[in-house]
Amino acid sequence: MRTVTALVLGLVALLHLLPAIGVLGGAQLQRLYGVEPPGGAVELLLRHRAVSFGLLGAFLASAAFRPELHGPALLVGFVSVASFLMLARGAEGLSAELAAVLRADRVAFGLLLLGAVAHGLHRA
Repeated sequence: MRTVTALVLGLVALLHLLPAIGVLGGAQLQRLYGVEPPGGAVELLLRHRAVSFGLLGAFLASAAFRPELHGPALLVGFVSVASFLMLARGAEGLSAELAAVLRADRVAFGLLLLGAVAHGLHRA
């Protein structure tokens, strides 16, 4: 079961590492999300978000190889994914790119559920 949890964490890590490219600037952010950042403060916030996703992805990836971190990593992954899914529920007019992010997070949520079940079965 540890292998299932590790695989799940690795896959979810990849999903979280992809947006880290946004740290490079507006062009990358536009490709990622299909919206043109107006620059200034909003672009700064989105670039910082990219750094945060990179850190989260790195943590999830490293936790995949450290069974003692499986539980905390699953929890952090759930918080990240579930928060976006909940915030996106009321959003209208999502770009195709953001709709793809939403679909990816739904898949990530399912994977994290699988990982949590595997983790729980291993610990039982």
